[in-house]
Amino acid sequence: MTGGQITALIGLALVVAGLLVLRWQRPAWYWVGFAAPAKLVRIAVTYRSVMEACGLTEPPSRIRLAIAAATNRTATRMVPRLTRCRITANGMVLRIRLRPGQEVRDFQTATERLRHSWRAHGVHIKALKPGWLQVRIIGYDVLRRVVMPRMAIPDLLSVPLALRADGGVHVRDFRTIAHELVIGATESGKSVYLRGLLKGLASQPVALVGIDCKWGVELAPFARRLSALACTPEEAADLLDVLVDEMTNRYELIRSVQRLARETPLESFTSDIWGLDEDMRPVPVVVFIDEVAELFLTATAADEKRRDHMVSQLVRLAQLGRAAGIYLEVCGQRFGAELGKGATALRAQLSGRVSHRVNEETTAKMALGDIGPLAMHAATAIRPDKPGTAVVGVSSGSWSLIRSPFTSLDDTVAACNENAHMTPYLPSLDALHPDTTLSALALVADKA
Repeated sequence: MTGGQITALIGLALVVAGLLVLRWQRPAWYWVGFAAPAKLVRIAVTYRSVMEACGLTEPPSRIRLAIAAATNRTATRMVPRLTRCRITANGMVLRIRLRPGQEVRDFQTATERLRHSWRAHGVHIKALKPGWLQVRIIGYDVLRRVVMPRMAIPDLLSVPLALRADGGVHVRDFRTIAHELVIGATESGKSVYLRGLLKGLASQPVALVGIDCKWGVELAPFARRLSALACTPEEAADLLDVLVDEMTNRYELIRSVQRLARETPLESFTSDIWGLDEDMRPVPVVVFIDEVAELFLTATAADEKRRDHMVSQLVRLAQLGRAAGIYLEVCGQRFGAELGKGATALRAQLSGRVSHRVNEETTAKMALGDIGPLAMHAATAIRPDKPGTAVVGVSSGSWSLIRSPFTSLDDTVAACNENAHMTPYLPSLDALHPDTTLSALALVADKA
């Protein structure tokens, strides 16, 4: 072997090693520069054969049969027409026009076959309009190392929290889904999800209220941004009573400004706080409940009476709080019918569902059973070595796999302390305002 050949082999080995490192460290760069063009060629060459193998073709039309008979040829089956292909940072998007007789469900049932045929990490189908659909092909595991894309300034009560398996961004929008249930076992990433939500809301003009019956160890570090904090079941009962009274007062305000006179213009009518003038609109309130199971546990008859009252107040907030601008974020390690009376009624009002890794199937079924069996199976299959991974779904039946970026406790505390001036003053919550002078973490953050 000559010296030139050895040099060429060494250069080739270095190029291959560089591509492997690039694929591992910067998968988006590797995909756009090398993998995407090769994948595009593969799809273009094998498109028809893949459609036929996956059963996504239709018999030829009568016109085609007549033309084939007149020209003494064999009429081939019709494949859906590929009209557009666009490469993205994590995959590519195909726009397909369906043939008569086809429906979106045909492609949804064939996603696994399409994924293996095109050697893709994932395939997601979305209906666009009658006769058209979108096939999103994911080129690599976007959840292995979560990198949130740059986004515009979010709207009020809207926080981008995680990355979806299809490359999109999961946004927690309280205006769209008022109440949410977040469950997850220890070290599953539930606390990180909660921190990301608190950090995103800290800079917005909203009131943050916490109920943490673990003596406040989870929510007390954020005390400077909280308008109220309950650390025991007794304090939680008082806080829920205050919130229900606040909700009642807001409904009285809405009714008082509706002006039901005959000459009242139609735009003056409203049934929630968002239809009120900005100068009289009450500030939105987001209630975080950490470890909701503690509210259901009882030891004595007095505890049982208090529990029933708390659960009733909590269900009332979930049923009526949206129009009054009061939203619930209910978190816990487990949530099932065994918690007692009121658990099922509360779950029915929590339209948003986020299930991290859970320890038993009962909790996953309670959270995602009405979403679909596939969502429940996906939640029980989350691996322990991927914290932050969760299944998010809504009661409409749609669900997706997401993973939250790591948000440290120090960063969340710093964001809450920096935006402490954004904490609105609510007279009804003044008695339950947390004592920030006792927050050691806040003092440490100030010194830093």
